[in-house]
Amino acid sequence: MALRPPGNLSANSLAETGFDALGYEILAEKAAALGRAGERAEICLRRLKQHEHGAEGRTALVREAAEAVYAWFIQRELCGLRRHDDVIREYAIPKEVLVRLGAK
Repeated sequence: MALRPPGNLSANSLAETGFDALGYEILAEKAAALGRAGERAEICLRRLKQHEHGAEGRTALVREAAEAVYAWFIQRELCGLRRHDDVIREYAIPKEVLVRLGAK
């Protein structure tokens, strides 16, 4: 099913008014998804940092954190944020998580 704007919102009309309701909704959803992905990554990283038990449990937490950070980085790139250096430094993402990005 194709989604088309109403006839009164033609390409010329959109250019004249500068308002694109569908584009606005898409940007809003991208921003919301970015926030949710960031929150999940932050929670996983916090749990990893607070972990004090055996290596077996830590391995699972590293895997979970890597998946969350990977999803967050993908969402950042979809929003046009291509550089992750500042985020890595600000959130102190461990190297053991970074080396697993994209790994299953």
